[in-house]
Amino acid sequence: MESTISALMGAADGGDGAAAEALFGALYSELRRMAKRELARQGAPVSLSATTLLHEAYLDMAGRDGPSFPDRARFMGYAARVMRGLIIDHARERHAQKRGGLFEITSLDADAMENAVDHQELAQISEALDELGKIEPALAEIVDLKFFCGFSFVEIAAMRDVSVRTVQRNWEKARIYLHRKIRADLSR
Repeated sequence: MESTISALMGAADGGDGAAAEALFGALYSELRRMAKRELARQGAPVSLSATTLLHEAYLDMAGRDGPSFPDRARFMGYAARVMRGLIIDHARERHAQKRGGLFEITSLDADAMENAVDHQELAQISEALDELGKIEPALAEIVDLKFFCGFSFVEIAAMRDVSVRTVQRNWEKARIYLHRKIRADLSR
């Protein structure tokens, strides 16, 4: 299966549209599971389903030129970043609606208020992770694979062909950087 995915990635990078669709199909269940986990982690509102998120991410990824994915780990990391961006955009839109944008009289479900997303917190995390990606792309990729894709340290080590301990050390470095960055931003 892994060799098939690698071959599809190579063909998709070469501009083969059919290969890109086949790649999406081959990874669909894993991407959908990742979308469900991401929505649950972010406490996203029920108006955004995993299927909707996955399809919006696919359209976003298919419409961009430039990114190439030499391996599955980078593809999944990129997909996680796209999903994260879409969730943040959706949270911002919902926040704008909450403040009076697109005013519409409806009944309010009490459960929906309990699952409200703090769009500012999501944006801070995303910005800090993007900044880390500019400084240390490998560390940001580990965060995407571990936190957003849900891969274990063992799986990430196998994908990157490094030891599990190396992945754990890099995870700790990334966590420390993100923690400090977010705390510094909050104290401004």
